[in-house]
Amino acid sequence: MTQGKGTREGGVLADVSALGPGGHAVVVGGGLAGVTTALALADAGVRVTLLEGRPRLGGLAFSFQRGDLTVDNGQHVYLRCCIAYRWFLDRIGGAALAPVQERLDVPVVDLARTEGNRLGRLRRDALPVPLHLGRSLATYPHLSLAERASVGRAALALKGLDLADPSLDTQDFGSWLTAHGQSARAVEALWDLVGVATLNAVAGDASLGLAAMVFKTGLLSDPGAADIGWARVPLGELHDRLARKALDSAGVRTEVRTRVTSVSVNENGGWSVQVPGETLEADAVVLAVPQREAHDLLPDGALDAPENLLRIGTAPILNIHVIYDRKVLATPFLTALGTPVQWVFDRTEASGLKEGQYLALSQSTAQNDIDEPVAVLRERYLPELERLLPRTRGAEVKDFFVTRERTATFAPAPGVGRLRPGARTKAPGLYLAGAWTATGWPATMESAVRSGVGAAAAALGALGRSRGLLPDFFEEAA
Repeated sequence: MTQGKGTREGGVLADVSALGPGGHAVVVGGGLAGVTTALALADAGVRVTLLEGRPRLGGLAFSFQRGDLTVDNGQHVYLRCCIAYRWFLDRIGGAALAPVQERLDVPVVDLARTEGNRLGRLRRDALPVPLHLGRSLATYPHLSLAERASVGRAALALKGLDLADPSLDTQDFGSWLTAHGQSARAVEALWDLVGVATLNAVAGDASLGLAAMVFKTGLLSDPGAADIGWARVPLGELHDRLARKALDSAGVRTEVRTRVTSVSVNENGGWSVQVPGETLEADAVVLAVPQREAHDLLPDGALDAPENLLRIGTAPILNIHVIYDRKVLATPFLTALGTPVQWVFDRTEASGLKEGQYLALSQSTAQNDIDEPVAVLRERYLPELERLLPRTRGAEVKDFFVTRERTATFAPAPGVGRLRPGARTKAPGLYLAGAWTATGWPATMESAVRSGVGAAAAALGALGRSRGLLPDFFEEAA
């Protein structure tokens, strides 16, 4: 480890800054949850060391180099209602680099329809909820008139659900939709169109509680809640470079390529965090790592049922990257029906590509494709892109590659809510953060940031520090 101030005494790296007021906190994990935790603690006057095993920050929302291009491992978006992630962007000085569209507008192409009649749009108007989506739903060509009417009735029923009702977590969203008159076509062309992208599960595999939270918050809370935002620069610019700059400015000591091997209570009642060859002493520790890694690091007795962490399932996301010799997509993104292709994004400018066009396909619920060889995926998806985007016919494919996240998200299955722990453990001074913890949100960047603020809030209370500088949504996050 090279950064920060410390003195080595008998194999222990004693952080001299920990002797000052506010105590010393070690945050394990440099994804969005960990970076958020570290920033929130440092802003409140706590001395913080952030440890990340990878050579970069950002967790699963990162970038890498492929030749001259800067490639995101996957396409990540957020919504205007994601107030925690928007706070995070402001905090690191990156809000202008990931703007939100002025008004929700999603092109939906249905390949089952005849050419020239395939395009529909999901748009909002400047009207109060639920009228803001009324015109879009009334003219949505991919559903029949009866199906559109039934969608409206189901949306009103969904709006009436109480998200605090624990029984919602025991039910699956697909059965609820069927019970509320939704046809298989309505589920495919509307409910799963949104749900698969936000939950990483089809309706029948998703908790009604999480699905209701997504639709109530995103579509039925505020007219602009579902407006879509995404990074116009590589994710590494935001979640690594700007995040690290913000951490440095806040006085956080950041160590990458530093894997934690154990966390234990020391003889003084504080915490010892072991990394290869060294030990860090801390007054508080936050484990902001995936649930299985957290399980392995938790000391005995920290949770009543630590095995629950291993019962939280995971779901994959596959990203397919195609570079053409010419422009083949005229919009920033689109989504599709009647094809395995789900969402297609133009990443040309963000990647630094100078000629042609770079498309990224984001494929959620990718259990059937996640382990397929690249050659098989190429044979499967390039013809689908030709069906979807006529301009690809005759265009030269300059590059085709895939990125795979086999454990991209936790699986939002019915019953997962009771498995997700809160920020506090039974071990004083030890806290949890991560999109998989009990934030009330599915596995999103929003959930990760909320978890970090919640863990920081819990730690500040134990450290005797004021929570006054935390963002105003911290009570929800906790």
